[in-house]
Amino acid sequence: MKKGNQPAEPYRIKSVEAIKLLSRHERLAKIKQANYNIFKIDSADIYIDLLTDSGTAAMSNNQWAALMLGDESYAGARSFRRFEKVVKDIFRKAFVIPCHQGRVAENIMFSTVLKKGQYVLNNTHFDTTRANTLHKGGIPVDLPCEESKSHEPLPFKGNMDCRKLEEFIREHGAETIAMVIMTVTNNSSGGQPVSMANIHEVSEICQRYKLPFYFDCARFAENCYFIKRDEPGYAGKSIPEIAREMFEACDGVMMSAKKDGLANIGGFIALNDEELYGRLTELLILIEGYRTYGGLAGRDLEVLAVGLQEVMDFDYLDFRIEQVAYFGRKIIEAGMPIIEPTGGHAVFIDAGEFLPHIPPEQFPGQSLVVEFYIEGGIRVVEIGSLMFDSIDEKTGQIIHAPRELVRMALPRRVYTNSHIDYIAETAHSIVNRKDSLPGYKIIKETKFLRHFTCDLDVMVPREEKVKP
Repeated sequence: MKKGNQPAEPYRIKSVEAIKLLSRHERLAKIKQANYNIFKIDSADIYIDLLTDSGTAAMSNNQWAALMLGDESYAGARSFRRFEKVVKDIFRKAFVIPCHQGRVAENIMFSTVLKKGQYVLNNTHFDTTRANTLHKGGIPVDLPCEESKSHEPLPFKGNMDCRKLEEFIREHGAETIAMVIMTVTNNSSGGQPVSMANIHEVSEICQRYKLPFYFDCARFAENCYFIKRDEPGYAGKSIPEIAREMFEACDGVMMSAKKDGLANIGGFIALNDEELYGRLTELLILIEGYRTYGGLAGRDLEVLAVGLQEVMDFDYLDFRIEQVAYFGRKIIEAGMPIIEPTGGHAVFIDAGEFLPHIPPEQFPGQSLVVEFYIEGGIRVVEIGSLMFDSIDEKTGQIIHAPRELVRMALPRRVYTNSHIDYIAETAHSIVNRKDSLPGYKIIKETKFLRHFTCDLDVMVPREEKVKP
């Protein structure tokens, strides 16, 4: 499946969508109109869109065919039963609650089980999980493994620190903790995988202290691939077999199926606790829809049933992970430092290291995000202090993100290696003038998830000598 050092796509393209590169002058005007917030630029004005891998996958011919099978009955639709069977087979849980995406699963779960002042422990919370915890009065706590801080290309840097987990439980008491969540793969730490050994150790600790243990499993299949490839004893096991072992170790899952569901919309909760299932579906019916459609059309459930099976195909995963690794190598060759090894869904540039002249409070990641759009029409996203800084309640001081990162998320089955080569050329052009990149300041923001909607301004006006 490889040609030289390039992975070869294990599919052929049946449908194409035209994209257009605006002139540099036009791109400058667009980013200024958007107040330097990349979320506010229309997709028609983006050339290559790496903002997210969520809901951006290209569907297969079998998924398109499945759309026509959608049963749009309000209750008990055939499409739900097909979806339910697939979810039960893969995730090994008795009850399945569909919802329209992952943050709704989090909202429903935390609204039901989380009491004000309780902790939610995670290897690393991502933005919506953290925001939903805070919104319900909870306290998100990250317990990443020590290896996650290393610049060495170590495997399983997404693991949870089990020593710190047990110390936290003993210090604060199990009754103060609503649940323990394992995010697989660990998005905020660079899309790094979690080992099966770590999963079993966390599971054992949670069982001992009678704490609910859940997965945020948006990228479960990619995590299974890394276990198969890198963890001793798993090379001979299939992806479905590894998934089965993973999910039998937890009490339930919350999933944004817009990632490894290979779908444009959809998510779910799956669990074994019948009493909790009843309470969750009561809220689901109030805010999303009946328990057999949960805000989704029947055709969406059909697409998810196919996608959740297709994503476990080894050839697809082998290409997917290798394409991301190829992307990482090209960005390094261009002169930008990244988190190594590359994870399953994105390349994470270390903007703090790349732009040391821009302090965290001036958002070096956002500076690089803006520059990728101006230079090449490429949309990427900041995963640093703009997204994740917080306030120390005792001192009132701002706590900046652990690392100032820029995520370049590859949509599934969308871009070819030629697109990646273009992105790398753009990166090289930025490297040649990186010392001139300015910092940014926030001029308007919301209380939660400010990065989606905030307005920014440049700290030092840039000089652009570009003719229309």
